Amino acid sequence: MNQTNLLKNNANYSWNFLNYPIHTISANSDNSSTKIAILLIHGFGASTDHWRFNIPVLSSEYEVHAIDLLGFGKSPKPNDVDYSGSLWKEQVVAYVKEVIQKPTVVVGNSLGGYAALAAGAELNELSAGVILLNAAGYFSEEKLVKKNILQTSIETVAGIFLKNIVLQRLIFENMRNPKNIKKTLNQVYVDKKNVDDYLVESIRNPSLDIGAFNVFRSVFNPSGPQGEPLDSLFNKLNAPLLLLWGSKDPWMNTPKKRDLYKKYTPENTTEVVLDAGHCPHDEIPDQVNNHILDWLKLL
Repeated sequence: MNQTNLLKNNANYSWNFLNYPIHTISANSDNSSTKIAILLIHGFGASTDHWRFNIPVLSSEYEVHAIDLLGFGKSPKPNDVDYSGSLWKEQVVAYVKEVIQKPTVVVGNSLGGYAALAAGAELNELSAGVILLNAAGYFSEEKLVKKNILQTSIETVAGIFLKNIVLQRLIFENMRNPKNIKKTLNQVYVDKKNVDDYLVESIRNPSLDIGAFNVFRSVFNPSGPQGEPLDSLFNKLNAPLLLLWGSKDPWMNTPKKRDLYKKYTPENTTEVVLDAGHCPHDEIPDQVNNHILDWLKLL
């Protein structure tokens, strides 16, 4: 499938956040008269390109936006920024308030899922809903266990990582090698037909930008880019929530994690389990698009 043709009718433009030009995409069907919009937030290492199969379908009925988070994709990767869940949450909130300016369903995958949830919990009347696809983030219970049992070893590893720039660089160069990008994707996609050259290059090209190494160092610091626990965010969320789980995700969909989601997600939560890996929106886009559109009709 030709991704260029899929996205040819989308408007690409820049929007400023913290005085940096952010790469964004907007698409709106001529027949779209809905009162809500959709905002798509990519995961770590990805970009607006990762929504290649979703934007054309969703925009046939809704106003759709997608942004490259600061530090990723075609957005800048400045060295004077503290990369964190809070930063990306504020970016999403600002975009909804400044650009979309109407109730928005924020959709996020992996790291972008955390940003989507955090933003949805803060947007109040501008939050029409949140959709999480194998979102990143931790629960308070997980943090307490790690602090009590593994604190010493984490601090030791963190110290080694932070001091050894050579080691950091070697890991970074290894991760952005095209063969290793494809290998990693194949590990987290059950159906591998969409692990193509377009996807690999969409991840590799931004990693060649100046500043990309610093983003990697910030995110992969063993102490991690800290943010508010998921249970706290769920407690603040008043909008409807849709969980679209790739059931065979080796990273986020563990039995412990799923139990915590069931324990803390609000009552107005819909959960759909899919036969897919970490990125169901790109792996099985037809199913994901249908589930999203069906759920939106209920809002």
